[in-house]
Amino acid sequence: MRRNLLPGENVTAKSKPKSAKKSAPDREHDNERLIAQNRKARHEYEVLDTLECGIVLVGSEVKSLRKGTLSLDDAYGRVKDGEVWLLGCDIAEYVQANQFNHDPKRPRKLLMHRREMKKFASRAFEHGLTLVPLKMYFTEGRAKVLMGICKGRKLYDKREVLKKKTMQRDITRALRRG
Repeated sequence: MRRNLLPGENVTAKSKPKSAKKSAPDREHDNERLIAQNRKARHEYEVLDTLECGIVLVGSEVKSLRKGTLSLDDAYGRVKDGEVWLLGCDIAEYVQANQFNHDPKRPRKLLMHRREMKKFASRAFEHGLTLVPLKMYFTEGRAKVLMGICKGRKLYDKREVLKKKTMQRDITRALRRG
């Protein structure tokens, strides 16, 4: 059905209402969706350097990650035969995959450039530092892991950091009250 045009009205100009973009609370950037974060690692270790790595996954693991069933609590990185592996990462089985399911705690290969591997992973190996996954997220449809070179904290270091955070929080509260 055609309608008659009013004077000055354009045939091609159709006004569509612009939908407001919803921002999810777990997104740091527009194209990044957080799957899981290793908050325990920030408490147990002092993070010296970080690097974003790709990860080799099978189909049922990707489906399970999209549901958000992941645990990074006991995960760590190891260098074996010139490759970096993620060990101890628990990706729960995907129920609908039936017989094609994956092993939840299998070692997973991390993807990084050879020069990054030499610089990053060998540094951790030489100085007695630990490779710890800090968070896992989807970027443009691909799963990524943020790995950190970490130095373990002693108990008194943890207490000191906690005291500093508490004092800083109290100061900001006092300044807000006026």
